[in-house]
Amino acid sequence: MKNFRKRRLFKGLKIGIVVLILLGLLLVSFLGYTIRRSFPVENGAIAISGIKAEVTVQRDQWGVPHIYAANSHDLFMAQGYIHAQDRFWQMDFWRHIGSGRLAEMFGASQLDTDKYLRTLGWARVAQQELQQMDAEMKANLVAYADGVNAYLQEHQGTALSLEYGVLKLLNPGYQVAPWKPLHSLTWGKVMAYDLGRNFQSEIERTVLLKTLTPNQVEELFPAYPQDLPVILSEWEVGQKRKGARRLAQRGAEVLSVGEIAPSLESITQPMLALEKLIGATGVGIGSNNWVISGKRTATGKPILANDPHLAVQMPSIWYEVGLHCTTKNAECPYNVTGFSFAGMLGVIVGHSDRIAWGVTNVQSDVMDLYIEKINPKNPNQYEVNGKWVDMQLVPETIQVAGSQPILQTVRYTRHGPILSDVSPNLQEFKQAIKLPQNYAVALRWAALEPTRLVYSIPQINRAQNWQEFRAAASDFDVPAQNLVYADIEGNIGYQMPGKFPIRAKGNGRYPVPGWTDEYEWQGYIDFEKLPYSFNPPQGYIATANNLVASEYPYLITTDWVYGYRAKRIVEMISQKNQPISLADVQKIQGDNLNLNAQNLVPFLQNLTFDTPRLKSAQKLLQDWNLQLGMTSPVAALFEVFWQHLLADTFHDQLPSKYFPDGGDRWYAVLQNIIQQPNSNWWDNAKTTQVENRDQILQQAFRETVDELERIQGKNPQSWNWGKLHTVTFRNATLGKSGVTAIEALFNRGAFSTSGNGETINANRWRANKSFEVTDIPSLRMIIDLSNLNNSLAIHTPGQSGHAFHRHYADMIDPWRKLEYHPMLWEQKTVAAKAAAKLKLTVKFSN
Repeated sequence: MKNFRKRRLFKGLKIGIVVLILLGLLLVSFLGYTIRRSFPVENGAIAISGIKAEVTVQRDQWGVPHIYAANSHDLFMAQGYIHAQDRFWQMDFWRHIGSGRLAEMFGASQLDTDKYLRTLGWARVAQQELQQMDAEMKANLVAYADGVNAYLQEHQGTALSLEYGVLKLLNPGYQVAPWKPLHSLTWGKVMAYDLGRNFQSEIERTVLLKTLTPNQVEELFPAYPQDLPVILSEWEVGQKRKGARRLAQRGAEVLSVGEIAPSLESITQPMLALEKLIGATGVGIGSNNWVISGKRTATGKPILANDPHLAVQMPSIWYEVGLHCTTKNAECPYNVTGFSFAGMLGVIVGHSDRIAWGVTNVQSDVMDLYIEKINPKNPNQYEVNGKWVDMQLVPETIQVAGSQPILQTVRYTRHGPILSDVSPNLQEFKQAIKLPQNYAVALRWAALEPTRLVYSIPQINRAQNWQEFRAAASDFDVPAQNLVYADIEGNIGYQMPGKFPIRAKGNGRYPVPGWTDEYEWQGYIDFEKLPYSFNPPQGYIATANNLVASEYPYLITTDWVYGYRAKRIVEMISQKNQPISLADVQKIQGDNLNLNAQNLVPFLQNLTFDTPRLKSAQKLLQDWNLQLGMTSPVAALFEVFWQHLLADTFHDQLPSKYFPDGGDRWYAVLQNIIQQPNSNWWDNAKTTQVENRDQILQQAFRETVDELERIQGKNPQSWNWGKLHTVTFRNATLGKSGVTAIEALFNRGAFSTSGNGETINANRWRANKSFEVTDIPSLRMIIDLSNLNNSLAIHTPGQSGHAFHRHYADMIDPWRKLEYHPMLWEQKTVAAKAAAKLKLTVKFSN
């Protein structure tokens, strides 16, 4: 009997195990089915409504589609369809940001962010742009939207993307709405914000005035260094730069606004919440591009290179695509390949059959904060030249998933929306003597007026020469970019387009009074007066967000990105004695030389240490090539030292929110004060003794060795920069949910990387946070104008937005190893290399 029970128990356990295994297999199968059902159909034929003639889509081994269409309508409709196939969750999320409708998707947690976004009013501006749009542009946007919607008609829920399955658990009532042309326009507003938040520096400077003198604040925002390059050196006249001469005027408005600092701090709260969604702050983020004339190249024709630096994202912000008219003519003038944004038609950077172009951010100052004097008897009136004027009141209804709608009233002055209305703590702060008793803070920003960016992209895509390119660039108004150009005839060029305000007074560095006309904008700089260059004598043009022209008569910004990357690019081009090849350009894009180390290492080598372990670490600096290699011990030593040096020098005097992030501005700050061994910055205000430079350098070096020994072992040769300096690609929404299982579905990493934020290979980390990479070369592109088939590219993490798809993360490894894939070009090459072929056919109604 006992044995019988044992056999029954054993048999029951076996059955239970089998059942569990079967259930597990069913669960895995169901999960696998759920994941795969969103993967796009890449082969065969699909009939879609609205298309006029058959379209062919051929994808290469990396998932890059080349679209061949007989007319412009079908070309852009197919682009919308393919974008939706691979990236619709990303498109859906970004359009909700652009319209301030995040709470519709994610509930009350995003309510404050929506209030901030509705206050900025991107969707209202985009609607104005639509009303002013010409018929051709509107037709193109409608065609793109029709392509997206054709895909949505056949796909919903997890058939669109795995994220919708998770969202269903959080927000069961969410329904995907059709795509509208408006959504493509708001995309541009989000990018303009991401690349143009210079008012953060305005806020930071003003906040620092609470505890620092105006001169100390200006020391932390130094003038552009004399030894760093300008983009258009041929514009220089004389030895003294106007940028340096302006320094005396930089703090002119400081004393009248210092007490507004607490109000400005509260403005940053929703701003930082938005930053978590779209990536790290735009302040200090840069890009590289350069173009080299055939006079300097091995091919005899220009080579153009571009690597825009943006926040780490999953999926990639870029989507590589080729757009080809089967017969190029006046109705269908496109034959172009490069990188697009999912949600926007056309190619943003790339090349056509005639020209190539690349972009970097100008970092222009196109945002000003105005202090408005409010009527104490009527909060909806403000003063203009001694008279009370009614504000414009715009009602907004914010839908909140799982809750009742929220009503919001956005108040507008003549300068723009009142940002302080989305700062809940404004009324708690004491007023200042030189400020009105009742005041508010309004934002004027060039992007909050109708812009023409959407026109510029297709115009550039069909431009045939320099003149047509410049005409197209004249519409590339917000965000302002440094555009480099090359063509198959051998010409190279540079154009800075954008809407740059002409101020009656002031330079945009601090908030200004809004109740008089004293600080008003007088219009924008005329395009024909903006800097440009065509076939310059030096045979190359290089930009890295640095100073454009030292003798330029108009103010673009006082906060240029300091030109450390630019200096290294120019050195590597100008010092090359042999003709420059594509391989040489790859080496430039992958260069990890640290110019900050070039400045500081001599001081470290002159220090005297009294212990063997510190001496052993110091020896690593001997004969160092200054490269921040992925496995380099000395790179780890220097970058950890840099973090400690900044902390030991500045943390005692700065608010934690503004601890140094270690970027290019701090290179310039240290370049200045390292020459002053007894500068007040070296003294630790929290100790009784007075420290000097060498004491702080020694302290930071000891702390560095302590930390590296603790985390990577006692042997300095075993230290490794890449083990500290890793990148993790996180889904912008669910990948930051805080739920480990959900994050594991959508995130990928960590991966070792080389470089830092100011090497040409710009993998930025932030000294006030951690060594984790926050911003990267989001794509690398090299165009050979002698033979477009030789062109190369890579972006990251991959083409697909679908977790577990083969193209979701397949570009990460080659990207971090500085490898490329061919940018396929000729139709016969695309066909020969095609890994998949899809036909979009006409759908006839019954």
